[in-house]
Amino acid sequence: MAIRIEEAVVAITGASSGIGRAAALRFAAHGAKLVLVARREQALRALSDECRRRGGQAIAIAADVADEAALRGLVDRAVATYGRIDAWINNAGVLMVGRFEDCPSDAYRRVIETNLFGYIHGARAVLPQFRRQGRGTLINVASLGGRVGVPYQSAYSASTFAILGWSDSLRREFALDETARVEVCTVVPACVDTPLWRQAANFSGRGLRPVGPVDSPEKVARALVRAVRHPRGEIVVGAATRLAFLGLTLAPRLVGRLLAFAFGREQFAPAPAAIGVGNLLHPLPGGATAHGGWRKESRARDEFGRLQPGH
Repeated sequence: MAIRIEEAVVAITGASSGIGRAAALRFAAHGAKLVLVARREQALRALSDECRRRGGQAIAIAADVADEAALRGLVDRAVATYGRIDAWINNAGVLMVGRFEDCPSDAYRRVIETNLFGYIHGARAVLPQFRRQGRGTLINVASLGGRVGVPYQSAYSASTFAILGWSDSLRREFALDETARVEVCTVVPACVDTPLWRQAANFSGRGLRPVGPVDSPEKVARALVRAVRHPRGEIVVGAATRLAFLGLTLAPRLVGRLLAFAFGREQFAPAPAAIGVGNLLHPLPGGATAHGGWRKESRARDEFGRLQPGH
């Protein structure tokens, strides 16, 4: 079910920063019609203006994906504006790092509510519209952390393991359903250069950083465009992620132990950090950018991937 991107109506959750922001700009450059969803209204409005300057159309709707009723309402608004929704990208997510025993239950619950139930709420909101249209594409952004448990990220790993299993279940349901052509895709990167680590809940007492090699959010954005244009079950992003998947298939115990060891050590920076809930409950000031500044080249490029003057 190929879709022309310049004619597509695409909803993106978690659009105000990171992968969501990079994806919005990429779709806008192709002329798509966008529904931008996140908690930060001011950042969304600025992004929608930029999307229009880059050739797309965009409406900004501030909503928390943990609020199912809010997502149903924004589907109604999107359809009232554009007449349909061709693709819904579940992307909003939060991170919590710390020993399982040190992470409070309410913070744990909030990670699951955002990362897993946020996706479920998005699907429940948009699938009735897909059925009315007779077609649609649901895309869930997952993670390598959904294939191998990451030490000190148990809530995040639990949510991403669940996303992969839930997506596979939905995919099989719709393969058996002759009443609607609904595609269910997962896009699976590893660590990406986004503000996620700077905004994470941290109960470790140590600074946080992504584990290399770190991919650009633009690389994931390109994969999302491909998923809308030519939907398929799973798109693995980045050579390192593909290699890890292959290793987990051929030698799961060995590769799983190596990945766990690498993540267990390398996700912590040398400097200490304050204990706190990060952006779990409310957005933090700043951070409304695609990049987190973890890749050397991201410092030499603007958020559209263009080289800055002097580089």
